[in-house]
Amino acid sequence: MNWTVTVTRKTVKTISKLPAKIQDTLAVLIKEIEANGPVRGNWKNYGKLGDRHHHCHLKKGHPTYVVVWEE
Repeated sequence: MNWTVTVTRKTVKTISKLPAKIQDTLAVLIKEIEANGPVRGNWKNYGKLGDRHHHCHLKKGHPTYVVVWEE
């Protein structure tokens, strides 16, 4: 089953300001969500925030980059 990932206009603007490596990591995550669904237990820093909300730290440290999504 394929999933559809929708990114808001505001988020697209924010993504364009991120470092290239973080943008690439996010693109991989989005492709995995589209192919395999929103639960990404194979990502090292993934966690559920509730019934339909998820998050993943794309880079920990200073600064930390976190992506949050909902089903």
